[in-house]
Amino acid sequence: MSRREDIDVRTITETEIPAWIRALNTGFLRSPAVSDEEITNRGSSILLERTLGAFDTDHPHSRLRSTGGTPIVATFRSFPQQLTPVGGTPVPADAITNVSVNPTHRRRGLLTRMMATDLTAAKDRGDVVATLIAAEYPIYGRYGFGQATTATEWTIDVSRSGLDPRWSGPTDGARIDLVDGEEVRELGPDLHERLRRTQPGAVSRDERWWQINTGVLSLSGDPWKEPFYAVYRSATGEVEGLVSYESDDNWGDAKQPLNTAEVNWLITVTPAAERALWRYLCSIDWIAHVKTGWRAPDDLLPHFLPDPRAARITIQADWLWVRILDVVRALEARTYAGSGTLVLDVTDGDGLSAGRYRLEAGPDGATCAPTTTAADLTLDVGELAALWLGDESAVRLTALGRVHEEREGAAVVADALLRTSRRPWCPDIF
Repeated sequence: MSRREDIDVRTITETEIPAWIRALNTGFLRSPAVSDEEITNRGSSILLERTLGAFDTDHPHSRLRSTGGTPIVATFRSFPQQLTPVGGTPVPADAITNVSVNPTHRRRGLLTRMMATDLTAAKDRGDVVATLIAAEYPIYGRYGFGQATTATEWTIDVSRSGLDPRWSGPTDGARIDLVDGEEVRELGPDLHERLRRTQPGAVSRDERWWQINTGVLSLSGDPWKEPFYAVYRSATGEVEGLVSYESDDNWGDAKQPLNTAEVNWLITVTPAAERALWRYLCSIDWIAHVKTGWRAPDDLLPHFLPDPRAARITIQADWLWVRILDVVRALEARTYAGSGTLVLDVTDGDGLSAGRYRLEAGPDGATCAPTTTAADLTLDVGELAALWLGDESAVRLTALGRVHEEREGAAVVADALLRTSRRPWCPDIF
């Protein structure tokens, strides 16, 4: 076993990208083979100054050693992102992805070293938060991350939905049209920006996202299978919704169609568009079931159906995790439905955001500043992140022993200030 001092954590160079991708594939249990196309396409998104590798300088038998290289045994990458808090004013985020440790080098503190390097750089850069989608639940809480959103997938039994099977489209002057990938790249970015400005938990999408999700760019090199795309336009011609979906080919013993339409993503900016696109998916000939993909846990979908029981929850799990790097800017960036004052004593094992802060919040804005005033609540920075987007309850966390009331009733005040009427949702994985 290599010693800690024999493993060097540092940013990678351009010539080390193929080895870094191989290590990433190994950690994610994909074939470690790396194609030229994968090197080109995946490498084009890598910011070298924000891409870390753990190099085993004591590795005895690697082919790389004979060519002067050092095996990479762990990977870590971040990129710039914008995250929308409550109120719609985006904050700069350090988006963390491609985190892996090879199975031969677990439990040696490699993730801890890479995380510390990245978060320190993010705070120095002025990022307000860091974000990630956790592959496993127990990992990231110890680095100050808190679960900030939940995602839910429903499976709709079309035959039980109560919808009229004769439906053939909106009757209010709106329309639904099938489009291709090129049209999605033209229409999608503006639609998503309109959604992101109003949806707490939503993150930015760059041009690359649209290229990957319409087949222009492949990270794996696998053949592209084009999905179906449908656009919803209001009666005035305004684009208000887009959906990407696929279908399997499943027929029963009596030659009955039992196909499932699986939604890759569906974004809308009005309830009318959302209702119409779900209705459209449930009206497609041969479709017996619709899998919704990742949605907000309080999505309107089940109640668009005459029989909400036809939409069965098949997956529900944590989704976006947030790590607050600047408490003052994070609390001042969001809006608050009510008015009040709250003093938070924030603990942080890494020392990045620890301190006592006084929040004075109201519908017209908020101010936050360090203070020596007695605290109302004591909580870890990860619990603050869970409360910040409005999804979690301070009363619940107090009952769980994860938030401590220093003043009786402070958790109720915190909920009145921080919780939102609709739950936050992150439509993306990264």
